[in-house]
Parts: sequence; structure tokens; C-alpha cells
Amino acid sequence: MTVRFEKGDEDAMTVTRADAVHRAGMSEAAPPAADGVARRVVFVGNPNVGKSSMFNAILGAKARVMNAPGTTVLLEAGRHRYETPEGVQDWDLVDTPGTYSLLPLSPDEKVAADAAMGTGGAPRPDLIVAVLDATNIARSLYFLAMVVELGSPTVVALTMNDLARKQGCPVNPAQLSRLLDGMPVVQVDGRTGEGLDRLDEAIAGGFGGTPIPRGLRPLDGGTVDVRSWVEGRADARFDWAARILKGLETHARDRVTLSDRIDRVLLNPALGIVMFLAVMYAVFWATTTLAGPMQDWFDVEVRAWATAGIDWVFGLAGPHAADGWLYSLLVDGVLDGVITVLTFIPPMGCMFVCLSLLEDSGYLARAAFVMDRAMRAIGLDGRAFLPIVVGFGCNLPALASTRTLPDSRQRVLTGMLIPFASCSARLSVYLVLAYAFFRDHAAVAIFLMYVMSVLVILGVGMLLRRTKFRGLEPEPLALSLPPYQVPRLVMLVRSVLARLWGFVRGASAIIVTMVVALWVLQGIPATADAGGFGQVRDVRESAYGVVAEAVAPVFAPAGFGDWHASAALITGFVAKEVVVSSMSQSYNVAGSDDASEQEQGEGTLGSKVRATFEQSSHGHGSAAAVAFLLFVLAYTPCLATVAELKRQYGAKVAAQSVGLSLVVAYVLAVVAFQLLRLVW
Repeated sequence: MTVRFEKGDEDAMTVTRADAVHRAGMSEAAPPAADGVARRVVFVGNPNVGKSSMFNAILGAKARVMNAPGTTVLLEAGRHRYETPEGVQDWDLVDTPGTYSLLPLSPDEKVAADAAMGTGGAPRPDLIVAVLDATNIARSLYFLAMVVELGSPTVVALTMNDLARKQGCPVNPAQLSRLLDGMPVVQVDGRTGEGLDRLDEAIAGGFGGTPIPRGLRPLDGGTVDVRSWVEGRADARFDWAARILKGLETHARDRVTLSDRIDRVLLNPALGIVMFLAVMYAVFWATTTLAGPMQDWFDVEVRAWATAGIDWVFGLAGPHAADGWLYSLLVDGVLDGVITVLTFIPPMGCMFVCLSLLEDSGYLARAAFVMDRAMRAIGLDGRAFLPIVVGFGCNLPALASTRTLPDSRQRVLTGMLIPFASCSARLSVYLVLAYAFFRDHAAVAIFLMYVMSVLVILGVGMLLRRTKFRGLEPEPLALSLPPYQVPRLVMLVRSVLARLWGFVRGASAIIVTMVVALWVLQGIPATADAGGFGQVRDVRESAYGVVAEAVAPVFAPAGFGDWHASAALITGFVAKEVVVSSMSQSYNVAGSDDASEQEQGEGTLGSKVRATFEQSSHGHGSAAAVAFLLFVLAYTPCLATVAELKRQYGAKVAAQSVGLSLVVAYVLAVVAFQLLRLVW
């Protein structure tokens, strides 16, 4: 069977089935796998049917995230090994975005349709696992009818039957299999792992072909218009689904469920927003407050242990072994990079736990419904609000949370807006400059930075909607609200660990490499008496200092064209937390993030910065300080965030995001300084 979408207008999409060979009442058997070639198994289903939970339960940490060919749509895939008495089989499992139809209306739905049909560059599946939601079996059966008509071997995975049982409408898998004329039906619970072994057995036995239920007609050979096929047979599919439902003799009782009673509060136009903001505050608090002590432990205790271990090893080589460049490379380069990666694990872990709880409990869909109207101004729907709010705690887990968005264009737009959310790492910079220049109104100045962050997000969102995302209009939000349920601890832990490992595996190499590169620049002496390689006494006399000196004039129109400021901004590309410490190092003073220590006396960091900005701005230091704050707010996110942008959306989107943030930051800083210097 060959299925192909022809290029051109969507209405002209066609499917060609060549060499269609069907035994009576059977799907086309998958060809025998060549030696060493894994069979391709594609999971498809409606949104929120538990498909991804089941998929992750099968693969666990072996799952990898990738982009579908030529798109920014995320897919999960992995190699699964199944052992039988006859031998070992390798299967390539692919999880697709949720879709209600094989006639795609969005890039995500097209990826799902391509995966099921073997079009758009996707290989033809050897078997399809159609995931059906027992709590909404009627809608799932209609989708199953489309999948079966493709003619590929098909196995049904029945999910959420425990919830259907509580609602009084359980589905008997054996009875459903009989009504489907023997098509394999397996009851699966992805949260507990129940039924996964039986699903493996059904998949292994399904490659030889599965029955095609009576009443459904597989696609014939020749060219078939997809729209005509999907829409023309709709009535027949509805009739078929109705007969199956009648045979099941199961229907929901006319009663108010617990989910209905909870939704009366959470979906209330007024109370729903209050509850949503409370939930968002809890998520924000968890990703900042709870993660803080763990980050400090990595940054202080683990660093101390690792440094002591390196000292012990070098001590074996002699009393002066630690004076060389190799020691500095290991401690100030490699170790710094590794610690940087480790300090991001706590907030990422907290965010993944919160996301899993919100997803598995069923609340995430309600949150999207509540905030939908507010997000439409920038071309997004309510589901994008959660990642942006989380971004004010840390941009990195906020990017991870965009995976909950079903539309790829909205996911990329949200990902490009998140770096403009003023994360907590920027707060240390706000404190130093606010107390140095606006001591009596420091709290107001810091508050206004967060207000400005919101305004920048809205402004950039509207700009992107009219340029890169021209034509992006969010569809009316139609959500299937899953019943509330209690997340399972074991599956929660497995999911969080798998996601964390994906981040560490994808971002650590980039972060460590860039930190080491920064160390190399700081270790290369620029003058004869600066010291040896890796032992430069004054950062200004290193290659890094030379670069900072060369970059400084670029910021002259913004009022802070001084090498201290440019050096701090370059370091801030790695992590915004080190901007203040970089300034302290360049001024050779003891810096502190504590506002109470930012006194105006001589010798403090605040006074040094104030004097420098007064000089570089020709007497308009306060205006230069505002410009510097705006630049820090908007310019290139930290290196870990850039690595996550590349991992999720590709190098092109990451580069565009970095370039956009630099342009926006520079324009804001220059405009702010040039206007404010007229009054300050």
C-alpha cells in the first residue's frame, strides 16, 4: 500500500493506494521485517485519551523527543524490544499529536495523519495502535472507523475504563472485540502500567493482519480525494459507530458526577479565574521557592565537594600542581559548566511535577478554557498562559511546559515570547541598579520592570503575529474536558525522571562547551605582563576583556558604553545570575544580591556602577541605568534556555529568538536613554 498527499491546495489533497491487496475481511498484512529492521508501530488517538501516558509507560526513559520532518511539531519515539519464544522483535514506536480526524486542519493534525497514512515523508506504519477513550467511546469509535479504513493492521488500546466504570458506563473489552469482528482490544491504564503486557502480545500477533469490522470499507486502489473520503463516508461511519454502541449496551447514566460539581466552581467566569491564579501562584512558588535550596546545594555543597576532590588529585602531583592552567580549566571551566547544568535540574523537576499533576488530574484543560479570551489578542489561546506565567520564575521549565500546547505554530510563538518574561535570575541585577540609582523608590522601580516585561511580551507577540506568524488565528477553543482523577505516584516519578534526563542529555553538552569557551577567553592573556594562560590576574587584560572593550562602544547610544557593563552582559549570556558577580569581579569589589548591602558609600558595587554610568552617559546616569535594566530584561536568554529552544524547535527558531531578543533589547535601551536623558 502506498499513500501519498499530492502538493497543492488542501481541497485537492489526494491519496493513492497502489497494489492494495486485501484478504476477505482482513487488513493488509505487514510485509515481513528484514533482518535487523525494526517494525514501525504508530500510536494515534483523540486529544486527552491517555495516549502519551501509555506510550511513556511502555518506553520510559528510552523515549526520545524529535521534530517531525520539516516541521516544529514534536513527536516522541523510541525502540522497544519484545521477546517471544520464537525470538526477539524490535519495534520503533511513534507517538503522534492528538487529532479528531485524518483530514488535517492544523500542522499537528497533519503530522498525525501523515504518520498513520505513511505520507509527508513518514514511513508507512507496519501496525497502528488506535487509542480509544472509554469515557467518550462514541467519538473514539468514529475516529477508529477512519483508521481501520486505511487498511493497515490495527490494534485497539482502551483507556480510562476505570473512570468510565465510576461514571456507570464501563466498556467490556472482550465484548467490544467481538463487535469489531475479532479486532484485538486491550484495556490499558498508562498510569499504573496495567495491560501493557497484553498490548505487547496483541501488537506482536497483529502484524500478520487484523480483521476489518463489517460495515467499514477499506480504501480501494487508485487515487482517492482525502476530503471526499473523510466527508463522504461520515454518515456511514456514524451509523457504524451507533451499531457498535448499541451492541455494547453501555451509556452514561443521567447523573451529576464529581467532575461536574467541581467544574461548577473551576469553570465559573469569576471564581474560575481566581482559582486559576491561585494554581499559577502555587506553580510559580514551587519553581522558585522550593527549587532554591536545592540549587544552592548544587552550587555550594556539590561544588565544594567536587573542588576538594580535584584539589586532592592535584595534591598528589605536587604542591604547585594546582597553579597551572589545567587546574583552572577543570575548576573554573568544566566544573562551572556541570554545576550550571545541575542548578537547572531543581526548577525543571518542580515544573515537570507540576505539569504532570495538572495534566493527569485533568485540570490543565480547564485552565486553558478559563484564560482563553485573554490570550487571543496575541494569536494564542488559553493553553499558552501557563508557560508564560511560569517564565517569570524560570524561562527553562516554561519552555518545557509548551509541550502541552497542541498546535505547533502556537507552541513556537509561545516559546519565542517566554524569554521576554522577566525570570527570577534577573532580579539580582534589578536590585543592584535600583538601590544604586533610585534608592528611595527602589521597590517601585523593580515592580515597573515586571510591568514592562508584560508589555514587552504583548508588543512582541503582536509584532510576531503580523510577521513570522502572519495568518495565525486561534480557532475557537473546543476542548474535551477529561474527568478528574488522582495521578499515580509511580508513573508521575517515571515521567518526571524521563523528562529530566531528556533535558540533561539535550542541553548539557551545549552549556558545558560554552562555559569552557568563556573560560578560554578569560584565560588568554592580552598583554605580556597579564600572566600566563589560565592565570590572568586582571580580567580586563584577557581576551575576554579585549572583546568587552571592543563591544562597549555599541552601547554608547544607550548610555552605558563602558567595558564593565559589556563584560557583564557577555557573561550574562551564560546565566543572568552571574551578571552581578561579573560586575563585582571587573570592579574588584565584593558584590551582593542583598538589597540591604547596596549602600551608597565608596567602595560598594552600587557606587562603582553609579560612577561609571554617570561618566559613560555624560551626566545622565539614571537614564543609563533604566536603559541597562531594559536591556537585561529583554536581551538574549541564558545559555540553558537557548539550548532548550534549539532542542525543542530547532536551530533556526533558536537563532531567530536570540536575534529578536537582541534587537528588541537594543532598541528599548537606546530609545529609553535618548528620551529619559532629556528630563534626567
